[in-house]
Amino acid sequence: MRRLRLVGFLSSVLLAAGAALTGAATAQAAQTAAAGGYVALGDSYSSGVGAGSYIGSSGDCKRSTKAHPYLWAAANSPTTFDFTACSGARTGDVLSGQLGPLSASTGLVSISIGGNDAGFADVMTTCVLQSDSTCLSRIATAKAYVDSTLPGNLDSVYSAISGKAPNAHVVVIGYPRFYKLGTSCLGLSETKRKAINDASDHLNTAIAKRAADHGFTFGDVRTTFTGHELCSGSAWLHSVNWLNIGESYHPTAAGQSGGYLPVLNGAA
Repeated sequence: MRRLRLVGFLSSVLLAAGAALTGAATAQAAQTAAAGGYVALGDSYSSGVGAGSYIGSSGDCKRSTKAHPYLWAAANSPTTFDFTACSGARTGDVLSGQLGPLSASTGLVSISIGGNDAGFADVMTTCVLQSDSTCLSRIATAKAYVDSTLPGNLDSVYSAISGKAPNAHVVVIGYPRFYKLGTSCLGLSETKRKAINDASDHLNTAIAKRAADHGFTFGDVRTTFTGHELCSGSAWLHSVNWLNIGESYHPTAAGQSGGYLPVLNGAA
């Protein structure tokens, strides 16, 4: 019995030491990234649409002080912080209007992009307003685009980032699954919900593959959002909101701080 207690004690010590080392490594990585400038690129999931507290000067880009890039910068105090992510952005918008702050001194870049290229807003509008079959057809079209065209668009963005910020650690952040399945929930049918989740997985797989091929880190938020999807009873995403349609299906402030920020922390 005494030997068992000793083994248990030693196991606890080793686990605690491992956790401390992991925490130290994460803190060291954050300090390294913060030593250079931090540039946050991307679409509405990075700008913080749905989180409120929008920065007035950001206009229609709707950059939020509750968005995960802003929260990371506030906690880690990088030497410079440039927040160019913008609501509605596609890959072409990143190339044409967001890369200005990148330089050889940039230490960290984060980006979420690709959803708008694939027609996210139109997919959700179609699935909310039309039949199961029409929804599935629109999703099939989006998946075909993700397979045929999006990889090249992502390559253009990722290559441009590497060219302008050759020393940066780049974190490409994905998208959550939107619905908890197998539960009663008003709104879309289970068929539509599953198809939308599958489409999100399909998009994330494509983005993760391109990110890896460029030597970037993929930040997968599906794990942190598990249990907080729509229909979960504790959602970190806005459902359809006819009074503020732009915030529909975007992370709340809790989704940014609880779903996105831990992923950026772990990847940075």
